Amino acid sequence: MEFIVVLRKAEEGGYWAEVPNLEGCFTQGDTVEEVLNSAKDAISSHLAALAEDGQVIPEEGRVIVATVRVPQPV
Repeated sequence: MEFIVVLRKAEEGGYWAEVPNLEGCFTQGDTVEEVLNSAKDAISSHLAALAEDGQVIPEEGRVIVATVRVPQPV
């Protein structure tokens, strides 16, 4: 399975990431590589918890990523 992972720079340093298709699935790390590796573990744990609770695993691709251009404020 593949999931979109959104990375953001953390104010205190490092990065944090969220998985939009898995509500409540977040992780963090000091480097991009670390946070991506941590995301794999977070996703696996999240999916295992959903399965254990008898919940449906969300479909991949429910998230659309797009860029919107707006004029810069004057």
